[in-house]
Amino acid sequence: MRIGELARRSGVSERSLRYYEDQGLLVSERSPGGHRNFGDWAVDRVIRIQALYAAGLNSATIGRLLPCMRDADGGPNEFATGRLVDELTAERARIDRLIADLSLSREILDETIAAASAGLSDPPPHLPAGRPPAPRA
Repeated sequence: MRIGELARRSGVSERSLRYYEDQGLLVSERSPGGHRNFGDWAVDRVIRIQALYAAGLNSATIGRLLPCMRDADGGPNEFATGRLVDELTAERARIDRLIADLSLSREILDETIAAASAGLSDPPPHLPAGRPPAPRA
């Protein structure tokens, strides 16, 4: 498939796809006319790349990680290293900390909304109904 079709099927811009190719994250074959051609596997690869970027990984880490992941062909994971596993484990811990921090921020905001709404005759509709303030340790 050509780059425009890959962009449409993956929901990623052609510019991003060219960047992924420049970074070595995505590989295309060239037609005699110089057009990029991608196999069907590229859709899954692009979606995976997007998910890894969304998780906060940079292109260098993604580039080291992709060969370790199974593509649609179900190929074996032959390229994993202990260092890469340690890096990814640290990234997962970082994401877990962000989730915990965001959850705490949401609880504090809910408590603040509840306190601010207490004197209103019509509390905001998005306020969790009947939720008591979270206990503090």
